[in-house]
Amino acid sequence: MAAERRDASGRALVLVGCGKMGSALLRGWINAGAASRFMVIEPEGPPPGLVDSAAVSWHRAPEELPDDPAPDAVVVAVKPQVIDAILPRYRRWARPPTLFVSIVAGKTIAGMSRRLGPASLIRTMPNTPAAIGRGITVACANERVTAGQRRLCDQLLAAVGDSAWVEDEGMLDAVTAVSGSGPAYVFLLIEALAAAAEASGLPPALALRLARSTVAGSGELARCSDETPAQLRENVTSPGGTTRAALDVLMGKEGLAPLIKRAVAAAAARSRKLAS
Repeated sequence: MAAERRDASGRALVLVGCGKMGSALLRGWINAGAASRFMVIEPEGPPPGLVDSAAVSWHRAPEELPDDPAPDAVVVAVKPQVIDAILPRYRRWARPPTLFVSIVAGKTIAGMSRRLGPASLIRTMPNTPAAIGRGITVACANERVTAGQRRLCDQLLAAVGDSAWVEDEGMLDAVTAVSGSGPAYVFLLIEALAAAAEASGLPPALALRLARSTVAGSGELARCSDETPAQLRENVTSPGGTTRAALDVLMGKEGLAPLIKRAVAAAAARSRKLAS
């Protein structure tokens, strides 16, 4: 198919919505040279701080774009509340060789297909660290997506971090609960650690600095190390020491592990309800 034969030098992408996630994607695509043309549909115009590029054209409505040639991909990065009204306006491209990629939380492939038509469609679940190129995005494709279109999706998602695939769309509820919502859990940990440090007598600014750097550094060590998180935890823990005293609380019957398990289950249940 044409989508599999065309390389980045002749590739055209349409981005629908240029909020925080859309902007992060666009910056990454421009830096990586992911396409030769980027057509952005954003009624508000370019967001502040986005570097201007001759490869990017801005449009307030999809009707401003010609029907042919069809773009290689249409990436939809809008709020869930508006996607149902927006998708029918892109039905003209719901045919080979155009790939549709949804960055919209809580909208199923079946639900989007009803409004879009017989399109090659990939549903993704990114997370907010994508804004600094350190996100993780999980994708699920419908049966119309070709191997070449999967590779194209991987290239587009690489602009904002790592990516992974699931074949069962139902898994995206758990993905949403872990990586989609997960940054909020980590930010809460930073808040709680800073508050505890302040309560122990540290100045507020130093308490927050220590909490931020400790969580960020530990996360980076876990990402780069060949050792398991359990082994990294043991490496910090001396028998009868200060860390052991803290872990006796955090790993107790009502400690962190069961609390996180309940939190993820609650988020997954909410994701299933929102997608129904």
